[in-house]
Formats: sequence, C-alpha cells, structure tokens
Amino acid sequence: MPAFELLPGAPESPVLLHVPHSARAIPGDVRAGILLDDAALERELDHITDAHTAELAERAAGLAELAPWRFVNRLSRLVVDPERFPDEREEMLAVGMGAVYTRTTHREELRPGDTDPGPLVERYFRPYAEAMTRAVAERLAATGRAVVVDVHSYPARALPYELHGGGPRPPVCLGTDPFHTPPKLLDAARAAFAAYGETGLDSPFSGAYVPLEHHGTDPRVEALMIEVRRDTYMSEPGGPAGPGLDRLAAALGALVDAL
Repeated sequence: MPAFELLPGAPESPVLLHVPHSARAIPGDVRAGILLDDAALERELDHITDAHTAELAERAAGLAELAPWRFVNRLSRLVVDPERFPDEREEMLAVGMGAVYTRTTHREELRPGDTDPGPLVERYFRPYAEAMTRAVAERLAATGRAVVVDVHSYPARALPYELHGGGPRPPVCLGTDPFHTPPKLLDAARAAFAAYGETGLDSPFSGAYVPLEHHGTDPRVEALMIEVRRDTYMSEPGGPAGPGLDRLAAALGALVDAL
C-alpha cells in the first residue's frame, strides 16, 4: 500500500481535496514502537481517525461537474501527522501531538516521551509534504490557481487532547488561514453547507493546510478546512457511516463546483 496517493481530477480543475486523517493503517515496524496493546490501539484509532472522510471526498468528486483532484493519506496519523510542522505548533507539542505523537487523545502514553521523531519524519512526513507541494504547483501551472480544501471530521464531544474544546461544536466548522482564505471562498463554503444551519468558524479547530513553500507568500494558493461533526454522518467513535454521508457529499460537491 502506498503511504499516500494523488488521485487525478479534471486537468482544468484548480481544486485539491486533501484528506490527511482518514486511514487506520500502521506499518508493522512503526506499530512496534507504539506502547498500546492491540485492543487499546483499536480504541485510539476509533477516536483519532477522521473516519469515512476519504469516501466523502470520493463521493463529492463523483458528484462534481468538474472533478477535483484528491490527495489522500493512506496511513494513520499515528504514523506521522502530515498537518503538523516539525518545528511549529508548540501547543500541540506540549500535549505530545507534534508531527510524531507521543500521547493519545486521552493524554495517555502512546510512545516513550523521549522518542526521536527524526526517522519517522524523514521516512514519511517529508515525502508527503514534498508530494503535496508538487500537487499544488501542478494545479498552479495548469490553471493559474490552486484551492486546497482539507476534509476532516471531529467528535461530538471534546476529547481530552483538545486545547480549545470548550467552544462551539457546530455540525460544520470552517477552518481558515488569514492569508489564504479569501472572503469569496468562505462565502462559497457557507452557501454549500447552508442546509446545516450557520457554519462555525475556527471552532473547535482552526487553520487550513498550505505547503510551506507557498504559505503566507502566494495568494494564488487558497485554502479552507472543512471539519464535519461526526454524529452528523456516522456512529461514534469508530462505527459505520450512515445516510448523512450522502448529504455531506452533495454539499462538498456543490462547494467544488462553486470554486
């Protein structure tokens, strides 16, 4: 199994659906460094995985008039979290959730605290980041712009690792970047998800993924994070998807068409 995949869309589409946290797969040698027994690891995967988001992106792509491109992580974020920067996100490092996690969603020990993240960063994180950078560059070259839409989910009730879990938890939260999320992109997302009521903004999660090469410097790269509350489409914490997934796919497909 590849660590990640770039799934082609229409050549003229600027949209890149980014799905970083949907998988549960962990290579055997990486599993050996995790302290949880098998049952505890399965429970942790139930909580930490954005279940069914790869399927959500696939369905939305199939519904869109102009198929977006999709970049999908095929490994669990317990291997590395591709949306953490190794030298940033000090808040998350403080709770053992930097690029390589040492703590679980319930703040229990996942790996020894003195684990060297370097080997996993070199083996998994850097190739992922480089491939995403290339994917964005290809959309820029082909269309003159790139729109990265992160596809995430979050639990109905805050988990202990959340540093800002006390705020609103709407059915759909939009995470923004002050440089890369223009008002027209935010307006398009609000319109696409209007059936869910007023969408939240940067609560309980904030930010949007942009490759470092373009971050804060290239306005042709736009970015938005879509965070969907899991009880709207699945049985929590790690159960099957329900009919709500079709409704979400239609909304996400409508957003893609608007971009």
